[in-house]
Amino acid sequence: MPIRDLKSCRILVTATSFGGSDPRLRAELAELVGEVVYSDVGRPLKSQELASRLPGCDGMIAGLDEIDRDAIAAADRLKVISRYGVGVDRVDLDAAREKGIVITNTPGANAGAVAELTIGLMLSLARSIIESNGSTKAGGWPRVRGLALEGKTIGLLGFGAIGKEVARRISSFDVRILAYDPEPDHGAAAKYGVTLTSEDAVVAQSDFLSLHLPASPETTSVVDAKFLERMRPGSFLVNTARGELVDEAALVAALRSHHLRGAAIDSWQKEPPGGDNPLLSLPQVIAMPHTGSHTDVAANAMGRMAMRDCLAVLSGKRPASAVV
Repeated sequence: MPIRDLKSCRILVTATSFGGSDPRLRAELAELVGEVVYSDVGRPLKSQELASRLPGCDGMIAGLDEIDRDAIAAADRLKVISRYGVGVDRVDLDAAREKGIVITNTPGANAGAVAELTIGLMLSLARSIIESNGSTKAGGWPRVRGLALEGKTIGLLGFGAIGKEVARRISSFDVRILAYDPEPDHGAAAKYGVTLTSEDAVVAQSDFLSLHLPASPETTSVVDAKFLERMRPGSFLVNTARGELVDEAALVAALRSHHLRGAAIDSWQKEPPGGDNPLLSLPQVIAMPHTGSHTDVAANAMGRMAMRDCLAVLSGKRPASAVV
């Protein structure tokens, strides 16, 4: 049953950047509900950590927490989990459905932010920006021969909201854009000058291959040794999607053999990856801390959408972006 009086409900917020760019979000939420509890860990919560915080909570505004069956089992009053972001691969949807918990997300809210980072990483790889910066600060004066994006082929595996935003922005660099998506949007492709083609063609022809696929059983480790062998020699891989997509050991091998010229990674199999991850020791790898959506505009949009849908469910209204 919905909670008609929001002042009687308790909300758990684990999304670490909620209200960080606009404190009015936190103030507004505090004014509308009875109690707001914020995670004090500063990172996504593990299952046991979440299970200890969920009892007594009616709603949750969630980040990249491990919301598995055990965590959901501990929720005695929970009616809604509003994912602060798009992916729900870390939420046990079956367990939530069994308990009648509504799951929502924020589609499109961070598309522009992730697209901007994606293009920034391509430029950084092409012009050796990270390496040149470190060398110059250390007293060197490196003569670095960079690559122009102009005339290159940009490949997008996944042509959803983020892939489309990448295409819209990068088209001004006078590049050729190829894209593959299992549900192709021909209208958007025509609008942004994108050639929709097969996955094989995108992988084989791209100078910069950017991943924009969701994590699912079908896409787990899709970027394996055979996939990497099909990539153009001397090309670059950019992953601002999900770490589960990439077989990291296979990527290490492809980089060490110089089949790939470089890679930029914002999403990892294990987060944080840990100092023993060999990708961190390779100079041709740009390592990022899963920061694609961390801009003021994206954070505000995700926060407001997640809060709106959380409160809608608790009030007995239909959320704008229900997943379950």
